[in-house]
Amino acid sequence: MRHYSIAVIPGDGIGPEVINESLKVLKTLEELHGGIRFSYEYFDWNCQYYLQNGRMMPKDGLEQLKNHDVILFGAVGDPSVPDHISVWELILPIRKGFQQYVNLRPIRLLRGIDSPLRYKDHDDLDFIVVRENTEGEYSDMGGRLHAGTPFEMAIQNNVITRQGSERILQYAYSLAERRKKKHLTVATKSNAINHTMTFWDEVVNEVRKDYPHIQTQLYHIDALAAYFVMKPESLDVVLGSNLFGDILTDLGAAIVGGLGLAPSGNINPEKQFPSMFEAIHGSAPDIAGKGIANPIAQIWSVSLMMDHLDLPELGKLVLDSIEDVLVEGIVRTPDLGGSCTTKEMGDAIVAQMKKSALTKNI
Repeated sequence: MRHYSIAVIPGDGIGPEVINESLKVLKTLEELHGGIRFSYEYFDWNCQYYLQNGRMMPKDGLEQLKNHDVILFGAVGDPSVPDHISVWELILPIRKGFQQYVNLRPIRLLRGIDSPLRYKDHDDLDFIVVRENTEGEYSDMGGRLHAGTPFEMAIQNNVITRQGSERILQYAYSLAERRKKKHLTVATKSNAINHTMTFWDEVVNEVRKDYPHIQTQLYHIDALAAYFVMKPESLDVVLGSNLFGDILTDLGAAIVGGLGLAPSGNINPEKQFPSMFEAIHGSAPDIAGKGIANPIAQIWSVSLMMDHLDLPELGKLVLDSIEDVLVEGIVRTPDLGGSCTTKEMGDAIVAQMKKSALTKNI
């Protein structure tokens, strides 16, 4: 019997709603597999916690999380708390403190979904973005000078390190080695950002020598954004810095059906610390409490979690079941043109998992 400890942070807005559906999926995986058990510890760290305590999590928050195998994260953000506080005091400390230097975001057109790109089909839209997750443009280096005067200024530094660049490149190459196309596309902007991005390019060109069997291309971020729309079939593994990867993956989500279908994993590949799995859609306060949020992205993140825990057959079961429900087309949330609730979508996926497991000998 394998036992896995999961820290659950439901967060704000629709976070608790979609987390509930992913927990049903985890319970179903336990029932179907028989050889695994999940235990949970819940943490009420969100914007309400901030309003009551003046911080997004306790001072020893990372210490409380570190002994868990993985973290299941809902969403963070509420109009009552500025976004830079909720993000910089909860998500980013976890990512950086636990060296979750890989942000993994699949861009895949699921069966049963049509892309807004009318001339692209499912074979054209199936790649994955690796986003550097601990430095780059989201480094907390900078500040303000002459605040409150006409001379006020703000500086935010973009930090690119050799170690950070090498390790994210090595991860991206190892991922490309396991995929059919064996192709890595790297985002840059060295024609205009002449210090950090030229250094990034130099490290790319050094590391690529160790992977001569992987086709490697460097593209300026603006051209690469156009390729996401015009020729996504040319992409396999895409690597970007923190900001570039963040922007590209929202664009990627848009071309495969929307943010309700976009999962992510914040990965510590060495498993020295827990990795964290979440949807990328945010807390969506405008629909919170209505019971209509699409839980697919959060449930798909459970599939990524299973892959990380070396349970790929369970990860595949979850993803295949999501697609089977979408292909059937009966249960759809409003963002997918239907009228079903968050719970109904989660229930349909769980029912399909149980049905599929009978034929797959899980």
